Amino acid sequence: MSAKKTTQVLIGGKVYKLSGYEEEDYLQRIATYINSKIDEYSAIDEFKKMTSDMKATLIELNIADDYFKAKSQIDKYESDMEQKDKEIYDLKHSLITDQVKVEDLAKEVERLTAENEELTKLKAKLEASLEDALLGTGSSGLL
Repeated sequence: MSAKKTTQVLIGGKVYKLSGYEEEDYLQRIATYINSKIDEYSAIDEFKKMTSDMKATLIELNIADDYFKAKSQIDKYESDMEQKDKEIYDLKHSLITDQVKVEDLAKEVERLTAENEELTKLKAKLEASLEDALLGTGSSGLL
């Protein structure tokens, strides 16, 4: 486990000392994000008229809103990713099945080609035998 660190950040014009296991850069980015929210709402006239507690609550609500929208988006991406992983798995399974079928068909083509060659040879022998038989019978019948 990494060592606990202490970092000073500036939020809303006040310096805060934070302790934790996160890197200073990360904590500074959080402070910058909070300051950007404060600046965003400070530009609104109605916000300027609110009490400090109400301002803080409004900013907290908006940060929570950003968090839940981001979390929802992440959940959607994770769900989409799971669906795509399932589709990829199904496609791989289908591909393997098709490859097996192709291999089986290639073997069948090989077998049929060999059988065809044998039948072609047999046909040639039978034709030669028939021709010899016909020529032999026909020539002895003519004499």
